[in-house]
Amino acid sequence: MKTYVLDSFALLAMFRNEPGAPRVQRIFSLGFAGEASLVIAVVNLGEVIYRTIREFGAKRAQAVLGECRTLPIAVVAIDEQLAIAAAIIKGTIRISYADCIAAALAQRLDATLVSSGKSRTSQSNGFRGRRYPNACSAVNGVMSRLR
Repeated sequence: MKTYVLDSFALLAMFRNEPGAPRVQRIFSLGFAGEASLVIAVVNLGEVIYRTIREFGAKRAQAVLGECRTLPIAVVAIDEQLAIAAAIIKGTIRISYADCIAAALAQRLDATLVSSGKSRTSQSNGFRGRRYPNACSAVNGVMSRLR
């Protein structure tokens, strides 16, 4: 079964009905049908909530959280190894630490990262699956030395 890790911008695009929303909805359809596993790191879910509060207020954020709880998404806690893997990615790629957590989680689960790419490029309309091979090599190298 294919696994998708969603970053905050994937969910935000869906809730805002942005151009990438149909792709995210297709991925959720796979999750509801049991054909794919969907995962989000708790910090990325938190990012969805705080951004919604800033843009639309606490009441809308509470509704968004309620909607998230009805979706077929497993929320994953951050442990020390994931935090370190994200830090290594952050040291090699200029993206936000929350995005690094999503990328590290995707690497850990051998999953496809679903992102709007807003924080990565100026092309913010398309969604794409993304892997970070150079960062993954760095993570694997440092993590093997930490064990």
